[in-house]
Amino acid sequence: MKSFNLISFSGNAQFNTQHSKSPRFAGYLCMLLSALMFSTKTIQAQDFYKHSKAADKWVNHTFKKMSKADRIAQLMIVRAHSNLGEEHLQAVTQLVQQYHVGGLCFFQGGPVRQALLTNYYQSIAKTPLMICIDGEWGLGMRLDSVIPFPRQLLLGAISDNAPLMYTVGRAIGEQCKRMGIQVNYAPVVDINNNPQNPVINDRSFGEDKYKVALYGTAIMQGMQSENIMACAKHFPGHGDVAVDSHKDLPVINKSMAQLDSLELYPFKALIKAGVGSVMMGHLFVPAIDTTEHLATSISKNAVTGLLKNQLGFKGITFTDALEMQGIAKFFPAGQAALQSLIAGNDMLCLPGDVPGSIQLILQAIKDKKLSWDDINARVKKVLLVKYNMGLAKFTPIDTTNLVNDLNSKTAQLNETLAQQALTVVSLNNNALIPVRSTKKIAYVSIGANGIPFIAQQLQNNYGTRIFSFANKAKMGNEVMDNLNSQEPFAKSDSVTANRLLQSITANQYDIVLVGLHNYSRRPANNFGIDAPSVYLLQQLQQLPNAIIITFGNPYAISNVCSAPNLVSANEDTHDTQMAVYKWLTDSLTAKGTLPVSVCTNLPYGTGLQYNSWFPKTNPELAGMNATTLLQIDSIAQEGVDKGAYPGCEVLAARNGKVVYNKAFGYLNPDQQIPVTLQTVYDLASVTKISATTVAVMKLVDEGKIDIQKTLGEYLPQAKGTNKAGLVLKDILLHQAGLVPFISFYKETIDSVTGRPLPQYFATQKDAQHQIRVAENLYLRNDWEDTIMQRIMKSKLLPHGHYVYSDNDFILLAKVVEAVTGKPLNEYVSEQFYEPLKMTSTTFSPRKKIPLDQIAPTEIETHFRNQQMWGDVHDEGAAMLGGVAGHAGLFSNAYDLAQLYQMLLNKGTMNGKRYLSEKVVNEFTAYNSNISRRGLGFDKPEKNNANSKDPYPCKSASPLTFGHTGFTGTCVWVDPQYNLVYIFLSNHVDPTRNNNLLFNLHIRPNIQEVLYKAIQ
Repeated sequence: MKSFNLISFSGNAQFNTQHSKSPRFAGYLCMLLSALMFSTKTIQAQDFYKHSKAADKWVNHTFKKMSKADRIAQLMIVRAHSNLGEEHLQAVTQLVQQYHVGGLCFFQGGPVRQALLTNYYQSIAKTPLMICIDGEWGLGMRLDSVIPFPRQLLLGAISDNAPLMYTVGRAIGEQCKRMGIQVNYAPVVDINNNPQNPVINDRSFGEDKYKVALYGTAIMQGMQSENIMACAKHFPGHGDVAVDSHKDLPVINKSMAQLDSLELYPFKALIKAGVGSVMMGHLFVPAIDTTEHLATSISKNAVTGLLKNQLGFKGITFTDALEMQGIAKFFPAGQAALQSLIAGNDMLCLPGDVPGSIQLILQAIKDKKLSWDDINARVKKVLLVKYNMGLAKFTPIDTTNLVNDLNSKTAQLNETLAQQALTVVSLNNNALIPVRSTKKIAYVSIGANGIPFIAQQLQNNYGTRIFSFANKAKMGNEVMDNLNSQEPFAKSDSVTANRLLQSITANQYDIVLVGLHNYSRRPANNFGIDAPSVYLLQQLQQLPNAIIITFGNPYAISNVCSAPNLVSANEDTHDTQMAVYKWLTDSLTAKGTLPVSVCTNLPYGTGLQYNSWFPKTNPELAGMNATTLLQIDSIAQEGVDKGAYPGCEVLAARNGKVVYNKAFGYLNPDQQIPVTLQTVYDLASVTKISATTVAVMKLVDEGKIDIQKTLGEYLPQAKGTNKAGLVLKDILLHQAGLVPFISFYKETIDSVTGRPLPQYFATQKDAQHQIRVAENLYLRNDWEDTIMQRIMKSKLLPHGHYVYSDNDFILLAKVVEAVTGKPLNEYVSEQFYEPLKMTSTTFSPRKKIPLDQIAPTEIETHFRNQQMWGDVHDEGAAMLGGVAGHAGLFSNAYDLAQLYQMLLNKGTMNGKRYLSEKVVNEFTAYNSNISRRGLGFDKPEKNNANSKDPYPCKSASPLTFGHTGFTGTCVWVDPQYNLVYIFLSNHVDPTRNNNLLFNLHIRPNIQEVLYKAIQ
């Protein structure tokens, strides 16, 4: 054996994962999304197996040097650790040097030690080794000193963020590449729909097959973008079992139809998306193979028949570990390895007795149970993969700064994951949050080892009283004694629980926060939660002022199914505790949902992200094809990739439920902060129908406005001008003769420099300058009257011609304000936005929404000379204080969709009537003989079906109504198909001189996909 030196490395370095105190904007996500899903070329299965002259030459040359035993060994992956001492190292060295195994799978150890061993093993290998790891949540799952990513069940609680999953996958891929690893046995794409599953459970994305498929695909593509082969496991689906395959062979008694509709769905999706490999699970599935005790991992029906032939998978198939009792119990020693190859597997993971297995396989070939043609083909496939992964020219791993490199992105990414996964399961008492220093607060910590971080924060900042209740099932005597010495209620028994309850009641706390900490990931023995702790939880949940917070596996919520106020943090880490703390203190909006069903009344998908009257559903339940809808992803992402806009959001609802809602890209072209479903956009002219038109409709309903009357009858400024006789209906139709727009700002700027003139503007808000136009730019208070004068004095075009005009809606908004006595923003908020709980829909969003949730628009150089970020893009609307009839409204897609679902419902939502059916029908119908317009609303061209340039898309029915916005937005409602479609983007960032949104036909192409998806 060659001699080598192994540098001693303890692997116990400490890393600061405390919450960053830097400003929220200071690039806290700048590393998070270094790549976005689909934004870079993702390596697919065929890329790992691509032939080239050089590749084939190397494969053939290497193959010819192999003995028959070498070829068999090339299909074996053996166990390797860096923490098991000299005897283990000698054993692995022998397998590499003497038997020429094909690869190693590393488990526990330290990163530097592991890297040095990888370098050593590769240096002595006859053929380059394929280095594998079972790193579902990153290398921190196996290597000390490496911060782990969250488990997949936490990721499954994050709503509709496949790009974020891609980032996780890519970050894991970067870790693997840095460590000289070629294959990561991840992601798990088992659908965990059995709460008692002892082996998958929190390793799964959850119970929703669509989310498992989507997130599994994203993780896979992220890893493979770094040339790390992903592995979909455990085929055909390990989620619905109650037996640990490490200990015995689980049985799944489902029909093929059931398997095809559920368990196989994610595997088919990942195969289609180009996953490089699949791992076979140790499962007995009679519907696939009735041979007694024959696991799917070694079943020819499963491997060759189902996976390869029926599903068409051409990549590498790995067995799960052949040393696991689910298979070793029935096929000991080399029998499992032999049967695996007979079944059609390519690579055998942890076969145990390598020399014995080789001999059995050689004998089986002699006995014609296997053929050399099959073995040789598999060997060449493996060699081809090794070449395409760069192993033909192995470069030793550089251990300089290795640990820091492995952890370079984890902390920030984990913080974001924890925040996005935070799930408010129920909140019947909204008055409990946010916490305030004026409130009397108690924090009951159940099961924690010491004082939890969140409790300490609450105590330091809000004077919270902490109660510690130990959990005997999880704590040693030393911890119990320590807690008992500090807290009067630390002992875990029913007597102490009752004393604690009495103290809580006697002190009359305004808020009682109950944190369930430090419980087991596994469901055995109720996650290790002892009976007194359960009793205390169930008593506390009955308090109307109590919020139960589970810091761990959400399945444990089964202990508090009836809690009226319930939050799931999904794991118990600094990041998840910080996320809950931020939510409690009103600096974070919880948008997660339960990834699994935890109680009869709490199925997966539960969460307060969507209002109960406008929920999200699986597309199939709304009569739409989910696979077809995925085409939207590539269209929307194309816009990001090609620069049509930095980011966008797409929403579609059918039959009163959201079927598609995703965000793509970033707030800015610098790609530092990703957009989310909470991002609000400048709606531009969509304001015309989302504020002004619905306000007019409401007033018509109430008999306060008659659209057959004239402007002068409602608007005092119009009297005595040539605008007084304009009929409101004509104004709504853009055929009253008003000029298209007036550049109000031009007379307020220096004609040479383009700078705002000081006689009109101040850099700070003061008594005379109250109108915010942009950052550090405030307009004189009297200028709004000047704008109205300019409109009233503007020339009139010939009556009866269609001329689209912003001035029409500036005047209509003033009519609304004159009739109601309220500013437009206040009126529409009271009448529509607040009762519909459209929390993000607002004018002047900077007043209530953090900047990092607002999509910026143009870097404007002709007036305000800055990037518009949270101030309206339209110059005229800005000079009207950000509230105007033609522009100024901001919203995210979900909240905006609620308004249009109400219109689609003919004026009702959640049992409340907002508008009469009559007025909805009247305003949304064609109302002009000279244009396609409705009253306020835009509509399809009347000859749309036969038009060479259909608008808004070819398939839109004549009943369709909606509008588009200059900033890159649109909303369209089609009553014929019960469909709402919203597209929001900031395509004018950084410049309005960007026609790609139109040239790529992104908005109509997405709309056509929606019609195509309708079943």
